[in-house]
Parts: sequence; C-alpha cells; structure tokens
Amino acid sequence: MVRRQGKPTRQGITFSPATDSAGFAGHDGPVTTRIQSATARLYATVAALPDADWAAPSICEGWSRAEVLAHLALNAEGLAGALRGLTDGVPTTMYASNDQRDSDIAELGAAPPAEILDRLRSSADAFDEALAGLGAPEDARFERTPGGQLLRAGVVPLLRLREVEIHHADLAAGYTHADWPEESVVLFLELSKHQGMRADCRLVATDGDGAWELGSPAPDAPTYRGPASALAWWASGRDSGDLVAPA
Repeated sequence: MVRRQGKPTRQGITFSPATDSAGFAGHDGPVTTRIQSATARLYATVAALPDADWAAPSICEGWSRAEVLAHLALNAEGLAGALRGLTDGVPTTMYASNDQRDSDIAELGAAPPAEILDRLRSSADAFDEALAGLGAPEDARFERTPGGQLLRAGVVPLLRLREVEIHHADLAAGYTHADWPEESVVLFLELSKHQGMRADCRLVATDGDGAWELGSPAPDAPTYRGPASALAWWASGRDSGDLVAPA
C-alpha cells in the first residue's frame, strides 16, 4: 500500500539560515551529470505511464501524478529563470508568489499528458542551458518568491537533483528511493540536516557505516536506523514504513 504524506511533500524545500553556509558544490560536473541521468530515468518512467494513469493520486497528498510532473516542469522553469537573472544582473524570483505557484501547478496538471511531457522536457533543457551559462559566483543569491527565502546559486544543482529523484519516487510508478544512486543518497542526507522536516535526531545506516544528524540533536535525541535510501526518504517527510525504526 502506498502511504501518502501531508504538506511537507508539497511545499518545496525549506531551509534554516545555516543552509547558505553549507559547503555543497555548485554548478559542477558530477552533480549536473547526476541531474541528467536522473531526468533520463524519469522520462523512462513517464514514457511507460498510460495516459489514464496520470490522474491517479501520487504519494504527495492532494497531488495527482500529473500535478507532480507539472510541479517538476515549473520548478525547472523557475530555477532557469532565476539563474538567467543572476547571469544578466536582473534579479528574478523563482515564483511570483506561493499562491501563483500552486495555481500554475493545478493549471498545468490539468493539461493533457502530452502537453505536460512537452513542458517537462523543454523546462529541463532550459534549466540545463541556464546552469551551463551561469555567469555569477556560487554565493550569488535569488529569492524564491518576492521578499521570501533566499537561495544560493551554488546549491541549485543539488536542489534540482533532489527534486527530480524524490518526485520521481512520488509518482508511485515503480521507481522508489531504493533506485537512487548511492552517491545521491548521501548528498540528500547531508542536505536534509537543514530542512526541518523531522525533529532533531540522529540517523544510522544499516547498509553501511554512514551516520548523519538532522538539525542539532541534543545528547538524548532519538536515533533512527535503516537503509540509507530509506533514511533519506524518511528525512524528506515521507513514510518509510518499517524500514526506518528507532535504535
């Protein structure tokens, strides 16, 4: 049975102020190559999805599969626009507002599958081009919405990679967190430290020697154990069933 989570899976990535000091690589080869590979895997899943199945519920509560894919397209368009703004010296937000973002997702999500797929492909191409042509330092920042959260250019590739991989699994169409490459899983767990999707705690992988902290756990904070990919899925606010359990 697919367990569906609430708002944390739909609201996008949020960070504490400490995120901007996280030392993630920016527009580098390894992360951008992973984005392209992850996007190709997403296309393969979508290509095998019958049109009639696009309206089925996704793991994101309140969103159909079509709306998840619409979100991925609009996310890429928003990031591409913001990166072009940094390059051109014209401040550009990802979204006009949170309400407009939600409205645009609902509108595109109601379009025929072929139209959504076209936007998914064209937006991914636009993102790749904007990232490749980025003429701004990695510490350059842009607003997610006017007057809202600031995002650093250097972390954008990792944010996009995470969006593609997590929402691919959200489709509940045969691709799961267990299919994520190991290197990406580690990056997602490192990024999750600042998300605030879970209470402060410690995570320990049962399929390796990895260990991570979410937030700033006190000495008596709980520890959870499970396969690394399940921990990353759980840290994003999703339900990992019995794969993640208190130590």
